[in-house]
Amino acid sequence: METRVAEILLDINAVELSPEAPFTWSSGIISPIYCDNRKVIGNVDARSEIADAFAEMIKVHAPDAEVIAGTSTAGIPHAAFISERLGLPMCYVRGSKKKHGKGNQIEGAEVDGKKVVLIEDLISTGGSSLEAAEALKENGADLLTVIAIFTYGIPRADEAFNETGLPYHTLSTLDALIGVSLDRGAIDEDQKETILQFRQKLSEK
Repeated sequence: METRVAEILLDINAVELSPEAPFTWSSGIISPIYCDNRKVIGNVDARSEIADAFAEMIKVHAPDAEVIAGTSTAGIPHAAFISERLGLPMCYVRGSKKKHGKGNQIEGAEVDGKKVVLIEDLISTGGSSLEAAEALKENGADLLTVIAIFTYGIPRADEAFNETGLPYHTLSTLDALIGVSLDRGAIDEDQKETILQFRQKLSEK
């Protein structure tokens, strides 16, 4: 699965590796990697195959899931596709509570007392995913796991999730992406090292 999803992400330019002409992230970080998994929802074949992969992973790691939750905003469409496939209720987690109405942070299906899987598009340090996870728990959810499309494989993410005791899984990884890129001749060994060194620097921040 990791290799196939990596192929999909590369084919639709959802993740690009460009060691020689790096990208500037919104944070100002200069990076040889750019991830825009929102491109997945714009490609019918890609989103269908990735939704199927999500559904299969849930069947393996959280077969008793009762609600599919999506992070706002990137996880919402994927949660919708997945919940439709699995015939399960769906909700999404706002970045913060609404300042009007009932002040909800969780919208959609009730999560109190329910076994919930949280869907994310990308895990970098894990911070935003864990904030959404905490909101679900505060609303009574029995959170089973977080599942994302892609991870950079930064050790800080593992450490953050381990501290909370919450497992996470991803459909693909930076290592799988590098492997496919090498096989295709899109990058060479020197460029691979540049990318791995960048990840190491992120780990040290």
